[in-house]
Amino acid sequence: MAVGGLGSSLLLMSGVVVAVGLCRRLTRRRLRSHPRLFAFLVEMFSTFQICACTNELSLLGNVEPKPHTALTLTYGFTVLHGLTLAGSTCNPCGTLQPMWGGRASLRMGGLKIAAQFVAAVLARVFMHFIWSLEMAEPHFGALSQGCSSPMQTTEMQAFCIELLFSVVFQLAVLRSESVNPKYRVHLIALLITMLVYAGGNLTGAIFNPALAFSLHADCFYDKFLSYSLVYWIAPALGTILVAFIWDKSFLGYPETSNPEIWQYYIKNYFQHLQT
Repeated sequence: MAVGGLGSSLLLMSGVVVAVGLCRRLTRRRLRSHPRLFAFLVEMFSTFQICACTNELSLLGNVEPKPHTALTLTYGFTVLHGLTLAGSTCNPCGTLQPMWGGRASLRMGGLKIAAQFVAAVLARVFMHFIWSLEMAEPHFGALSQGCSSPMQTTEMQAFCIELLFSVVFQLAVLRSESVNPKYRVHLIALLITMLVYAGGNLTGAIFNPALAFSLHADCFYDKFLSYSLVYWIAPALGTILVAFIWDKSFLGYPETSNPEIWQYYIKNYFQHLQT
């Protein structure tokens, strides 16, 4: 892919970030007195940014040198999302966790999850419209791919990978709550990049039900049970497991929350997959 094509994609994603930032700022100014509508719109705009940018990033996986360029873009835009979307979860699993722990009401949590899936659909429609214009090289033929399945392993292994990644990610989010925000965003971005590197060629390493639907809606239409099991149920189950055992086990046994323990488990798991 030519450098010009990469530049066009970066310009498009930057435009999305700027537009979402303006929408979030306008929402804060005008709708503070309407908490439910405010929460819905802010979550919708934020999730739209992540889904739209990730849809575009999915077209840049073959940019040379591989996979360094794709991983660098993943890290960079994850940091950018973290800095510009503070206060939003943009992930149904991240919303489910405080709901399960009683820190968020069922009504507000359901409202945010609805906003996330609405944003996922809107982002997909928007990006398909942009791709149909074929104004940049990465967009040529993007709409003819159909179900470009990210699942390159067995259904059971894909389920376990997305479950494991969801557990690791949610644990990292909980453990980093006390970290300075300007460092925390880089730690989370580094973790996401590492997970994408470790499992991206097997499942896409998505662990976000709304993002998975935005990226691979055609696959959900063709194989709904299989994809809902891997990309919806597995991440949600991982989140529930973390929320259920965090207060009872991890706080009672601090050594189990040591990140080195989880790195050891992940390394051994992928060594097992390769044998």
